[in-house]
Amino acid sequence: MKRKENARVCGINELAPGIFSLWLESSMAAEAKPGCFVGVYPKNGAHVLMRPISICDVNAQKTQLRLVFRAAGEGTKEISGLRVGEEVALLGVLGNGYDTQAMQGKKLLLLGGGIGIPPMLLLAKELSDAGISCNAVLGYADRNDFLRDEFDNVCRTYVATMDGSLGTKGTVIDALNENMLMADICCACGPMPMLKAVKGFAADCGMKAYLSLEERMACGVGACLGCVTKTAHPDPHTHVNNTRICVEGPVFDASEVLL
Repeated sequence: MKRKENARVCGINELAPGIFSLWLESSMAAEAKPGCFVGVYPKNGAHVLMRPISICDVNAQKTQLRLVFRAAGEGTKEISGLRVGEEVALLGVLGNGYDTQAMQGKKLLLLGGGIGIPPMLLLAKELSDAGISCNAVLGYADRNDFLRDEFDNVCRTYVATMDGSLGTKGTVIDALNENMLMADICCACGPMPMLKAVKGFAADCGMKAYLSLEERMACGVGACLGCVTKTAHPDPHTHVNNTRICVEGPVFDASEVLL
């Protein structure tokens, strides 16, 4: 059930330039699912809208959740300045994530690009715990990688960098081709050009694909219609080819969205 509550900061550190890991004590950790997200509210009254941040991990006791994010704008820069013991308001748990039950008995590829990498970690851990085989391909701009060692602990991990400083030079698609990686299902999160490329790659290979779409959001609960995306089929309620990323997504069957 969606709700707003105060969470206590348990830990925060910078993983790479501008990339922060934030651990929060929150009852929402018990409801966290791979692909879902929470809205974090800056304390500055000038920033009234929540910042949507994907859930990266939860602790074993399911009492803490972890958010890994880029401090890009004023709101996220403020969040990156939180200190242990402080409280921050959250809205959650939001969105629909990955259906790991449907992945039983399948071979999985997890593809993350940039700040789309963090939500793939919780998925990789849940798949590992369920005994489901998966490989991960992580795309970075340069050698300033993050979370790579944590992926290594739960799956075989490959890396692509745009400047060639680590792993394959180029995109996650280049890494897939170089390492001849295939699977029954691929799950991806990252910038829109990457998701478009993943959708085409999966279609060409006859592979099922699920995409987690990144979008600016205002309300997070579907009321403002600020994060709609085009769909292949009309919505049963509005009868138009649009759907809300924050409510019906952010994870979609690739065949159902027009990118």
